[in-house]
Amino acid sequence: MNPGILSIVATPIGNLEDITLRALRVLKEADYVLCEDTRVTGKLLAHYDIKTKLKRYDAHATERAHDAIMSDLANGKHLALVSDAGTPGVSDPGVLLVTAARQVGVRVETIPGPSAVTAAFSIAGLVGNQFTFLGFAPQKKGRQTFFEGLTAYDHPVLFFESTHRIIKTLEALEELAINHPINCQLARELTKLHEEVLIGTPGELLTLLQEEQVKQKGEFVVIVSRG
Repeated sequence: MNPGILSIVATPIGNLEDITLRALRVLKEADYVLCEDTRVTGKLLAHYDIKTKLKRYDAHATERAHDAIMSDLANGKHLALVSDAGTPGVSDPGVLLVTAARQVGVRVETIPGPSAVTAAFSIAGLVGNQFTFLGFAPQKKGRQTFFEGLTAYDHPVLFFESTHRIIKTLEALEELAINHPINCQLARELTKLHEEVLIGTPGELLTLLQEEQVKQKGEFVVIVSRG
């Protein structure tokens, strides 16, 4: 029996129309879909009338669950892996499954599509074709070192931040800007109804979000560039 296939399927980051025809086909054909949250992925599949079974797979997956997935792949199953939004393997635990699948000789294929990183950079209006993506800013350990390290880059730096920590992040960037002039962009609610890109110094954006607290909501792509 030939080993199975693990399809890494990019899904919409907000607007459900942002999904490829190939992704829809693969989600229909898969034996089951591995997802971070069955409720989130369930809404996407229901929107397109896809009946494929869902199984939860996230950073807390047990070793037993992981072994069962690998067994199914080894026995010829076709599995699709999705994240709640965007491309799996980019700042999520999907990378662990991909690594394990490759080690046992399973075919891993990419079904490309939406990514908050490239979406944000495409509307940033920054000159040049280089940038560095740093994933999520650390919550606690290494956080200060993370922000201090931003000054080492000659090109724009992108990272993710959540609604709960965006104010603290802007405070850290404002402190950094005292000795290292930087500009900042906040790409917020990408592809959704209230999509916007806020541009200014860290201090200006901090004041804006404090005065208009509704702008603190949503997931953010933070873009930092030299002033």
